[in-house]
Amino acid sequence: MLLDPLNDAMATIRNAEVAGKAECFVRPASKLIGRVLKVMQDAGYIESFDLVEDGRGGIYTVHLRGSINDCGVIKPRFSVRRAELEKYEARYLPAQDFGVLILTTTEGVISQAKAKELGVGGKLLAYVY
Repeated sequence: MLLDPLNDAMATIRNAEVAGKAECFVRPASKLIGRVLKVMQDAGYIESFDLVEDGRGGIYTVHLRGSINDCGVIKPRFSVRRAELEKYEARYLPAQDFGVLILTTTEGVISQAKAKELGVGGKLLAYVY
């Protein structure tokens, strides 16, 4: 039974990276997972991703770059202010300026660097490094 599709997607990506695979398949596809994958692509952690419709919710084909050490979701989904982002960076990322926190804001799903630039807070979704 599927309880958290984002968690399953991140676990699939992490397991494929550990196994040294060049691509993995994330199912079912959702808009949230697609936006998280876009942030990961912009940060340089994945090469590309494609949506393939199969009539059962769709599948994302994720082409891996081999640069992910760890990734996962953050639960509970903490609400953070712009000033609190550094506290959560220290908690979830191994070093300063290494890795990406992914959060959902009024501006969409963005990285913590973009949130600082825009001066917005939001809810934490995931981390990648």
